[in-house]
Amino acid sequence: MKIVALSGSKVGSKTRTAMNYVVKALNEKYSDVEVALIDLAEYDVQFSDGRNYLEYEGDTKYVTQTIMGADAIVIGTPIFQASIPATLKNIFDLLPVNAFRDKVVSMLVTAGTQKHYLIAEQQLKPILAYMKAQIVQSYVFIEEMDFHRKEITNDDVFFRIDRLVEDTVVLTETYAKIREAKEAEYDF
Repeated sequence: MKIVALSGSKVGSKTRTAMNYVVKALNEKYSDVEVALIDLAEYDVQFSDGRNYLEYEGDTKYVTQTIMGADAIVIGTPIFQASIPATLKNIFDLLPVNAFRDKVVSMLVTAGTQKHYLIAEQQLKPILAYMKAQIVQSYVFIEEMDFHRKEITNDDVFFRIDRLVEDTVVLTETYAKIREAKEAEYDF
């Protein structure tokens, strides 16, 4: 199983801090899972111009192909101005409409205020559903007060991330078994 942890912003440190813990939890609890961390701050991704994702070169090609090759994706995003960052939206624009078909996608959101908890519900989930993702319904929402000096200080956040990781892996395994059983019904 391949899981991509996608840190969806070019600025700030909180989302990357949380995604580092996601990767650590995946590696510690599921040694058979291949985990790739993609922090968009570390890549020079072109803006989408409507081409097929396979036609891009460099970092854009690497990021899109790595996402397309994954069985599951954990998306980490900050909330800026009551919206997801343009860098994350650009990733969605680079990928085909059915990019997340047969993929499990879970979410981790960092925000400065409780008032932004609905952004995942009203913006991110509809995009993922449109792109055919199997969405992990509960997501992790982390506020400014849960961090101190670039570290997570709230134990409840760690418990919620651990649960998100577990749900992501279990759902990915479950959907794979369902697809295998469905394919076994055919005689060819």
